[in-house]
Amino acid sequence: MTHPLHDRVMEALSTVIEPELNRDIVSLNMVKDLSIENGVARFTIVLTTPACPLKDVFQTRCEAALLPIEGIERVEIKWDANVPRGIHGNLNIPIMNVIAVGSGKGGVGKSTVATNLAASLAEHGARVGLLDADVLGPNIPTMVGLGFARPRVITVDDVKKMVPFEAYGIKVMSMGFLADPNTPMIWRGPMLHSAIRQFFSDVEWGQLDYMIVDLPPGTGDAALSLAQSVPLTGAVIVTQPQDVAVEDARRAVSMFEKLKVPVLGIIENMVGEIYGEGGGEKLAEEKHLQFLGRIPMRANVREGGDYGKPIAITDPDSEAGKAFRELAQTIAARISVMAMVNADVIPLNIV
Repeated sequence: MTHPLHDRVMEALSTVIEPELNRDIVSLNMVKDLSIENGVARFTIVLTTPACPLKDVFQTRCEAALLPIEGIERVEIKWDANVPRGIHGNLNIPIMNVIAVGSGKGGVGKSTVATNLAASLAEHGARVGLLDADVLGPNIPTMVGLGFARPRVITVDDVKKMVPFEAYGIKVMSMGFLADPNTPMIWRGPMLHSAIRQFFSDVEWGQLDYMIVDLPPGTGDAALSLAQSVPLTGAVIVTQPQDVAVEDARRAVSMFEKLKVPVLGIIENMVGEIYGEGGGEKLAEEKHLQFLGRIPMRANVREGGDYGKPIAITDPDSEAGKAFRELAQTIAARISVMAMVNADVIPLNIV
């Protein structure tokens, strides 16, 4: 039997606005399983990402809407998430979003960003994969502490598939698991294209909310192969602050634009006394892109990569750890908004 206050509570909740989507949480179907008992209103809010940074905002706004109602003395909210699909096409695996992490040049910390982004999303409860698409110079196995190891092979529906390794709640695959670490990879473009396609078709990834793809530096075959093989949700561009890095990052932005891959924004890495600050933000302004955030240059970030311990997990309260976790939340929110726009749930002008 419906509680006499049920409709009034739902009406009050319809005044609570989701800040990023600019719609109320009732019309967005975010409110589930409302029950009212002994003055306590209990319900679940279904977020568009487990990494949502707005839980405290929702808690405060729901309490402000409901506690003035006579008969409601306390509000208890449970949290769930339903990550919207940001990719469409013929990708025959249950991955909701594929995000490429690219840069115009090497040495800007792109793999570090990709690893900590994946680890942060997994720490928030998302189902995350991390694919090392730098076939010729794979570093991800070291950065997640796995080193050189051969993946297991299983049979799924009469097809042999590799089982990704797991670290920090992330499913990981890399050419570094398949090739002799002491032998150089000397491959031409068609071989790279085939390898990247097989990383998606021949690996048993399972259900994933986010696949983070660490691209090699530059604007060459790997990025083109990825864009041709997989319907990407979007790309994030990593740059250092100084002009020479920004120039190359600008080329990476142009490449993704030509490939018709949405650029989610710019990340400025290694910010500090050596490389300065501000180049990435200026590039974002110039290209009318979102500036996603900056990561300070700290020794513990480098040490985390060398020893396979992502700083976002091992030292989350450090300056860099907080920056990576906030970056993950920002990107996840950006993806959710884009997916809702593409689904015609919210108007285009809020993006």
